[in-house]
Amino acid sequence: MKMKSSTSLYAATFLVAALPAISHADGHSVGDDVIAAQRAALASSTEGAGFGPQSPRDLETVAGDNNRAFNAAPPYQQMNLCNIHFHEGAEHRGGQYTTYLGNGDGTGYGTGFGYSGDLTEAELAPYDGTVGGFDKGDLVPGDTIEVHYVHSSALITPGPTLGACLSESIINPQLRVEGQVFVIVNDESAADFAELMEIGMVDGYHQALNIPDDTGRPITYPGSTTGPSYNEAGSPIQVSWSMRPGVKKVDIRSVEAWLKDNPFDEKYAHGVRNLVVNPDLISDIDS
Repeated sequence: MKMKSSTSLYAATFLVAALPAISHADGHSVGDDVIAAQRAALASSTEGAGFGPQSPRDLETVAGDNNRAFNAAPPYQQMNLCNIHFHEGAEHRGGQYTTYLGNGDGTGYGTGFGYSGDLTEAELAPYDGTVGGFDKGDLVPGDTIEVHYVHSSALITPGPTLGACLSESIINPQLRVEGQVFVIVNDESAADFAELMEIGMVDGYHQALNIPDDTGRPITYPGSTTGPSYNEAGSPIQVSWSMRPGVKKVDIRSVEAWLKDNPFDEKYAHGVRNLVVNPDLISDIDS
């Protein structure tokens, strides 16, 4: 059988997981049976197919039965930042983000995990603005987001969608995601989101200049790309993950400003893939 060639095959896989998400504000949540059925479909579609370890996962579950090996990507400082995007609701569970937000609408919206710490009334005060709004909702104080700083071993320029991580010269680059969970607050003294997303050149590599270094030692493991399009199908893309356990507060005004003007054409939060709990689909955590 003749295979599709060049970057398009891989880019298509990336782009499915990178579509803008809708934040549902109507409170609709599917039953546990829907999530169970999705997990059963994922188990069935991946059984015996040779998929590598999947993401997202519970970072407190340190062992898994998926031994499909691949070499860990280099440290992010030795790779090119290719894309930054974020999901509404942390996709991973662990550290300071263990509060389950509910099943959501069954397609990745209204689910994930929230900041498990306390926020003040002032931090939760309503904000007079629309942040990342799209049809049925927007981001508000108290929302938790998981940012993915995606890095590629390919010679690329940072840009929109995860397709920016590929090149015609290397269609199977090594990929690394530096993950950081934030909670949005109505507090101008909180961290500046746009500053945390600032990019530039360091030692010849495209880099995110201000990835937090005060939110704990990253938990590293081999996994995959994420997003709700993989709720019932395995992701074929291998990713080395580094998830920080701590949560950082960011001012909602700065999130609004970044969404209005960023080089990745990000305007909304992305949807969340169901937590992968099947031992056959998760690996051992490295650290």
